[in-house]
Amino acid sequence: MPDTSPLSRPILAGLVTALVGFTSAFAVVLTGLGAVGASPAQAASGLLAVTLTMGLGSIALSARYRMPITVAWSTPGAALLAATGIVEGGWPAAVGAFLVVAALILLAGLWPGLGRLIARIPVAIAQAMLAGVLLPLCLAPITGIVENPWCVLPVVLTWLVFARLAPRWAVPLAFVAAAVVVAVDLVRTGAAVDPQLLVPASSSPCPRSPSAASWGSPCRCSS
Repeated sequence: MPDTSPLSRPILAGLVTALVGFTSAFAVVLTGLGAVGASPAQAASGLLAVTLTMGLGSIALSARYRMPITVAWSTPGAALLAATGIVEGGWPAAVGAFLVVAALILLAGLWPGLGRLIARIPVAIAQAMLAGVLLPLCLAPITGIVENPWCVLPVVLTWLVFARLAPRWAVPLAFVAAAVVVAVDLVRTGAAVDPQLLVPASSSPCPRSPSAASWGSPCRCSS
């Protein structure tokens, strides 16, 4: 029997999945990139590169296997970046560490034994590591309310209300509320967006830095 469900249903499901997946974690990614030494332009460019890669990967895999497949970034990995701070060698060493992580992920996929070895890490230890990394980020809204209540409270209240009434839309609507708050703040203060920040910034990796290897391995385990 042919599927008679309207085309709008899978399109809406895809839009909601993309919005929730992006808006719920992009701030963690930006914070993590900035914490390891990226300038605002480099962090924004990194987010652009990751987002485009995820989108193209999702399209290619879904078309190849004829099923909905979403490529997502590692929020625990991004949280680990935020908790690490600037590494020896600065941003180039961090970019080199990203290359090391990518190589380790490919190795884990091509060599099942390595994947099984990583999977043997006790769940309690992995959860404790993740909790330690995520705790400061979870407390950030509270400290933000204390420091800047007029900007943070509308976003938090929007999320709380819709998490109760319409959980599927809580995160996207909180993102909309944040965008409105930013726009109002820009109008109120008369600040302007520097057009140079809209141009992607290039970065040169330094994978030979000791920090790239020493920091890349735990980042792979948290991914």
